[in-house]
Amino acid sequence: MVIRMDSLLAWASVIGTGILELWAAIPLGLTLKLHPLLTGILSAAGSMLSAVIVIFFGTSIRNWLVRRTRNKSGGRTSRMTRIWDKYGIPGIGFLSPLITGAPLGAAIGISFGAEPRKLFVWMTIGIVFWSSVLTTAAALGLNAFLT
Repeated sequence: MVIRMDSLLAWASVIGTGILELWAAIPLGLTLKLHPLLTGILSAAGSMLSAVIVIFFGTSIRNWLVRRTRNKSGGRTSRMTRIWDKYGIPGIGFLSPLITGAPLGAAIGISFGAEPRKLFVWMTIGIVFWSSVLTTAAALGLNAFLT
C-alpha cells in the first residue's frame, strides 16, 4: 500500500482541525474525499490529542482557556456549570466535545476540580460518540445531497 503525499496532507489537516474543533474536522475530511470511517477516526484522534495536552500538560493553556471563556463565553460557562452540578465528570466529559470543543471542555473540567484521568476517560467516550454521530450524519447527508 502506497500512501501519497496528498493523502498525508489530508490526514494531517483533519487531525489538526480536530485538535481545534471536532465539528470542523468532519466536514473537512469528507470534503477532502477521505472515507467517512477514516474521517471520524482522524477527527477523534485530533480531538483526543487536544484533550490530553490540556488535561495533563497544559497548565498555562488551561488557565488561558478558562480566562478566555469567562470573558467571552456568552453563557457557555454557565451551561457547563449546570452540567457539572448535575452530572459531574461524566457530564462534562461526554458533552463538552459537542458543546465547547475538547480543549475548552478539558480546561473547564479541570478548573471545576475534575480528576484528570477520569475526565480524560469520559472525554474520550464523548469524543468517540460525537465523532461517530457527526460523521455518520455528515456522510449520510452528503450522500443524500449527491444522489
